[in-house]
Order: sequence, then structure tokens, then C-alpha cells
Amino acid sequence: MEWWMWVIGGLALLALEMLIPGLIVFLFFGCAAILIGVLEGLGLAGPIWMQWVLFSVLSILSLLVLRGPILRRLSHRGDSEGRIDSLVGREVVLLTDLTPGEPGKAELRGTSWGVVSTHGAPLSKGTRCIVEAVEGLTLHVRDAAPTASAEPAQGDSA
Repeated sequence: MEWWMWVIGGLALLALEMLIPGLIVFLFFGCAAILIGVLEGLGLAGPIWMQWVLFSVLSILSLLVLRGPILRRLSHRGDSEGRIDSLVGREVVLLTDLTPGEPGKAELRGTSWGVVSTHGAPLSKGTRCIVEAVEGLTLHVRDAAPTASAEPAQGDSA
């Protein structure tokens, strides 16, 4: 088989990999095909049966050895900045007036989020709030200003 056929086949497999996100299988077959094409171009791949054997061995071996680590690396690629559950404790700015129990909108990291107030009083647009919980794509927020109950009691002496 001509070297360029292996390379074109490998590029087609890499393109197929990009069309099917998250699968990460065709990547190994595409890379193996390109490698066989390079070896054939250098005259090192041998007869056609040897090329197919090399292609099969390289594809399956790399799939078995490398796919797991790549999937683990990709699943951990987002640090705590990218994970939804890391939003607890972050500060948001209200984009709408917010009454307790009613939905509203707030801005966080340049994105508009749905929010619900856990604060006992209405909050006005522009108020800075703290995320207390995340439920789906809705943030439960409270006023970021310290409340009277959070201040130390007067008259306590040690």
C-alpha cells in the first residue's frame, strides 16, 4: 500500500475522532496509520501484510496502554476554577432585584446565572452576594454584607 494512503487514512481517522467527542478511540488508529505511512515512505514497513500487522498491533497496544491515562487526564483537566461545585463561597453581583424564594439573575465569572435568595429580606440589583449552594444551574445566594447576627454579642466578657 502506498505511504500516502496510510497518511490520508490516518488523517481521516483523526478527523472522525474530532467529530465524536469523548470517545478517544480513533485517535490511536489514526496515529498508527500515519506512523505506518511514514515507515512505508522511508521503506521500513515491509510487505503489505507486515504493514497491516504493525498497524493492528500499534493501534490496539496504544489504545490499551494510553486511553485510560488520557481519559483520566481529561476528566481532571478542569481545576477547581472550572467545576460547578467550586462556586460555593464565590461572590456574585445581582443583575435583577431578588425577593426571597423567587428566581432572579446574577453575574459570576462573566456569565449570567439563575439565582434564588436564601436571605430573609429582598435584595436589590447590584448587590454583592455569596453563593451558599448550587442546585443544577441555580445558585442559592445570600447578601455578602455581614448581618447583625454574625457580629459578636455586646457585653460578653471572658
